[in-house]
Amino acid sequence: MGAVSDFDALQAVIRRLATERQAEQRACEAFLNALYHALRTASGPGLPLNNVILDFTPDPAERLRPPPPRSWHAAWLRLGLCEVLVRVRREEGAFVGEYGEGGTFHLTGVTEDDLILLARRLLRDVAAAYGGGGLTDRSGLPLN
Repeated sequence: MGAVSDFDALQAVIRRLATERQAEQRACEAFLNALYHALRTASGPGLPLNNVILDFTPDPAERLRPPPPRSWHAAWLRLGLCEVLVRVRREEGAFVGEYGEGGTFHLTGVTEDDLILLARRLLRDVAAAYGGGGLTDRSGLPLN
């Protein structure tokens, strides 16, 4: 028997990590779907936003397929007249993400309230990007 080639070693590691990659992808897509639903209800009870659309997409910065473990997962969220790219990944049990023009988040909990707060912050930050204002921090205060 000969030594394992570099190609065979690559195939083996990809197969060995397939379950981990798929679990991360499912978790991140579930998070993005939950954020989508939070955006639809961000205006309050009985005031659903019907013009919010979720479109999963390969992360534009990813250079490998399938993405290796701990990679970003992405979706375009159409918010009426604009779209915002949201990227998310798992990091030490938390959901870490980016959106729009420099927005970031780090959520260790993903309760409905956590997601609605994030959705409202995302809406404010995107509005500020179009309106010339700056991004806000988690409390809603402007970042300077």
